[in-house]
Amino acid sequence: MSRIRTRLTVALAGSAVAALALAGCASSDPLTGGESSAAPASDTITIGSQAYYSNEIIAEIYAQALEGAGFTVDRKFSIGQRDAYIPSLEDGSIQLFPEYTGNLLQFFDPETTATSSDDVFAALQEALPEGLTVLDQSSATDQDSYNVTAAFAEENSLASIADLAGLPNLVLGGAPELEQRPYGPEGLKSVYGVDVRFSGTADTTVDELVAGNIQIANVYSADPRIQTENLVTLEDPDGLFLASNVVPVVSTTVADEIADVINAVSAALTPEGLVALNVQSTVDQMSKEDIATEWLAANDLS
Repeated sequence: MSRIRTRLTVALAGSAVAALALAGCASSDPLTGGESSAAPASDTITIGSQAYYSNEIIAEIYAQALEGAGFTVDRKFSIGQRDAYIPSLEDGSIQLFPEYTGNLLQFFDPETTATSSDDVFAALQEALPEGLTVLDQSSATDQDSYNVTAAFAEENSLASIADLAGLPNLVLGGAPELEQRPYGPEGLKSVYGVDVRFSGTADTTVDELVAGNIQIANVYSADPRIQTENLVTLEDPDGLFLASNVVPVVSTTVADEIADVINAVSAALTPEGLVALNVQSTVDQMSKEDIATEWLAANDLS
């Protein structure tokens, strides 16, 4: 595995001509708002993304945040799945990528038993190959989750999966394979003491939930229909699901330079916020560029 080319170390010259020549490499903290207007001391930061609108939006937010801090950014979006882009991260041709902790951990460590957010993040840091690291994870997730309608949640005082225990005649809907997954009916019973009947609703899961034909729906936590259909995502305090928080995967050669900028993005990105971004893409038909610009401004990061 090759490492990213070593960044040029540049000393500022005293003359105005030399200062102009080195403007693209001069260093200053992008978040301090100091008097220096020089750009950070780095080569171009190349950012990749999956071929998935939600992932592209996060990558564009990273890109615009870095550009706003004075970095030069090269976008290589819509690459595909992990088998396609992980080699580019490992050889340094891509230096920053929005990822998801649980799924990435399973890619590098298929036998992992970690499920909670903190345990998965810690295990991922150990599992990553040399030359790669992760910056701060976001509270935003894109993972399996159990959802109910807002009316059902209010009627039964539901906030957590644990609150379902003891409710009669519960039907869980999801993809057919969910019935055999460890977080399916057996997992609900063993971890939370919740008894359910299963219905393989597949692509109609949300429709069946809204219609009242099922009471619990397995939906990805960043699905825009959680907002548009007024669903409530139940908390999972005992780690039934493998946590998959949004996390920046970055080359170690640029990690220190970009950490302040990207960590600020991660701190501001919430689960509800990610759903809202996806609604802007799928429902409002906004471009990822406009979505990112608006989000950065709304969070005082532009």
